[in-house]
Amino acid sequence: MPSKKSLTAKPARNLFSSTLDAQSIFLGDNLDVLKGIPNKSVDLIYIDPPFNSDRNYEVFWGDKKELRTFDDRHGSTGAYIDFMRPRCLELARVLKPTGSFYYHCDWHASHYVKVMLDQIFGENNFQNEIVWKRFSAKNDAVRYGRGHDAIFFYTGSKAYTWNPKYGPFEPDYVEQNYRYTEEGTGRRYRLSDLTANKGGGDVDYEWHGMLPYKGRHWAYSREKMDQFLEEGRIVFRKTGMPVYKRYLDEMPGVPLQDVWTDIRLHAGAKERIGWPTQKPLPLLKRIIEASSNPDDIVLDAFCGCGTALVAAQNLGRRWIGIDVSPTACRVMADRLTSVCHLKEDRDFRVIGMEFDPVALRRMPPFEFENWAVISLGGVPNRAKVGDKGIDGRIYPTHALPKKAKKPRQMTIFDNWYPIQVKQTDKIGRPDVDQFEAVMVRENRPKGFMVGFEYTSDARREIDRFLRSAKRAIIPVTVEQILDADPELARKLV
Repeated sequence: MPSKKSLTAKPARNLFSSTLDAQSIFLGDNLDVLKGIPNKSVDLIYIDPPFNSDRNYEVFWGDKKELRTFDDRHGSTGAYIDFMRPRCLELARVLKPTGSFYYHCDWHASHYVKVMLDQIFGENNFQNEIVWKRFSAKNDAVRYGRGHDAIFFYTGSKAYTWNPKYGPFEPDYVEQNYRYTEEGTGRRYRLSDLTANKGGGDVDYEWHGMLPYKGRHWAYSREKMDQFLEEGRIVFRKTGMPVYKRYLDEMPGVPLQDVWTDIRLHAGAKERIGWPTQKPLPLLKRIIEASSNPDDIVLDAFCGCGTALVAAQNLGRRWIGIDVSPTACRVMADRLTSVCHLKEDRDFRVIGMEFDPVALRRMPPFEFENWAVISLGGVPNRAKVGDKGIDGRIYPTHALPKKAKKPRQMTIFDNWYPIQVKQTDKIGRPDVDQFEAVMVRENRPKGFMVGFEYTSDARREIDRFLRSAKRAIIPVTVEQILDADPELARKLV
């Protein structure tokens, strides 16, 4: 169980050791956390902050069943820029001169964001506005469909890391330029001239009875031409002139442009976890490969569900993630464990997940429910609307099969105890009555309630229910969880 410490971010000087703490997720306000990162120490920064969209993201989180509300609104565009400016100043401070910075946003405030970033990173360090087509089509009855995001790409200087990326050739280009198909292999190819202008290449010589065209000479040495022939890369035209067989599958493709239409996170995509603003892994993979090298440090200061961290880990980069949401940090940790097969506290750390009662009272209700259930070793209920009085479930150790890989796979087993969480100051008799009805309906012999305190009427009713119905309600206090009460641990089995 968590230790009894404050949720408030630690002083910046204590967050990081003398060497940058990579492979770490930090819970807290990124403005505070960033102050602990040394100057000019990060190779690549990607952020996907709230878009100032003046709306709530209300979606079913976790296979679209757990209703979560993501406040993504600011009083005005000015307030949004005021919120982002000090954070971008800190991000510019920690970026290496050879580093790159990507700011992901949409149409709501992108033009204001661009002006702010020009002021902070310098107009001369602006490289691209990348247009990412998020949707194949988006219906809007009164205007053109808004189907793209903008990603502003800045660098720390003119000498920055850049690994060219390539996209696929257009089909009509392939049909026109790679017209031949090799028998047996099915490989498409084109035929290229083996001569060069005077002033470059090798000297003139006769090769298989042929001389270069007048005014030109062979582009390769005799030995190289012999090698091409042996490899089957030479085709002789009817005139006897040799040409080079250039295969389509050996070409890197078209240099990547600033309009990206080939990456989408489809509704049924395997990687989709239900996070409302989740971005596809290939998008982050492209950015990380283009603007960093193995072992470089990648920073995401608005991590969300941690796509940038997963992509960085898969590509052999070091990474740092920051988010203000405890649930987001937990989701990131679970994703790094399940997708990247890392072990928490061995391969990576989650820093700042310590709490006190004051901080827990201020926590958004869904965050508090998740914290309480997970702290008890339970599985948060996916449905936050229509949950029928159940906020989570505890599966006793003796009920778990040895081959179960994930807690959510345990839902097929009937041996579980319900958990109900209340963020009120005191759980009263009416709350207990409602939970009793849940236990009777679900035919559970034991259940757990979590709150800050219980009224005397509530505790008397819990005792009465045990005597009359032979069903045990275990009253758990936040203090017990924070103190890792050994008596509570015995009741969880």
